[in-house]
Amino acid sequence: MTYALSTDPPRSAITVSHAVYALHAFAVVTGIVGAASIAGSFVGSVPSILGVILNYAFRRNAGDTWAETHYTWQIRTFWGAFVWFLIAWGLILTLIGSVLGIPLLVILTVWLVYRIARGWMRLREHAPMYM
Repeated sequence: MTYALSTDPPRSAITVSHAVYALHAFAVVTGIVGAASIAGSFVGSVPSILGVILNYAFRRNAGDTWAETHYTWQIRTFWGAFVWFLIAWGLILTLIGSVLGIPLLVILTVWLVYRIARGWMRLREHAPMYM
C-alpha cells in the first residue's frame, strides 16, 4: 500500500481516529480502576468494541492517505489484543498454563498501552503509522 502523503485526509477521518484512540484509552483506564483486567476491559468493553466498529465504518473516508494507516493500526490493535487475550485465558483455565497466562496478560497490557500511546502521538503529528 502506498499513501499519498501530500494529500490531506478529510478532517472527519482524523476526528474519528482521535475518537477511537480516546475510546481505547478509556477502556484501558476503566480496566485500571475497575474490577476487570486491563486487557479484558479493552477487548470486552463497549468503548473498544464501539471503537473498532467506527474503524470499519469510517476507514473508507480516510482514503489512500496517511490517516488510513491509523485505522489499520487501531483495527490490528483490537484484534491482536482479542486473540492474545483468548490465548492467555485459555492458558489460565488449564491451571498449569496460568504460570504463562498471567504474565501474558501483563505483557498484553503493556503492548496495548504502547499501541494506543504511540498511535495517538503519531496522529497528533499528522504522521502515518508504519506497520
